Amino acid sequence: MLEVITLVAALGSGLIAGVFFSFSSFIMQALHRLSVATGLAAMQSINVVVLNVLFLGVFMGTALISLIALVMSVMNWQGESSLLLMTGALFYILGCFLVTMIFNVPKNEALAKVDPADSNAESEWNTYVITWTRWNTVRTIASLIAAALFTIALSL
Repeated sequence: MLEVITLVAALGSGLIAGVFFSFSSFIMQALHRLSVATGLAAMQSINVVVLNVLFLGVFMGTALISLIALVMSVMNWQGESSLLLMTGALFYILGCFLVTMIFNVPKNEALAKVDPADSNAESEWNTYVITWTRWNTVRTIASLIAAALFTIALSL
């Protein structure tokens, strides 16, 4: 059972890391190259469309599986493999899930209220792109580390 949970956590973390990597490495840059109104409106649309069962299932499901893995690794301590599993779970829960809830989601909610035609839109959009991407990169790295730790735990 623990091996299946670890495998699912590794796959989910890796998949989420890939999504976030895409945003940090080229999507946000591409949106920022567009006119302010177009880039801002496109990101507002992305932030609505991303709230679907497939993405949220993987994102939140991986958080839940990570939490289960964390509890199981502590309750059934197996030395190095449990340490890897626990650390991977903490990277996903804290570095991906909590960063998203504390930093990226509030930024998305604030962006949803910006009128792309407003005179302050350019300033708000530029600030959003920089800070949102910075926090997105944190969760990219955390998810990737989680995926690596879960994978290493599987090999032990």
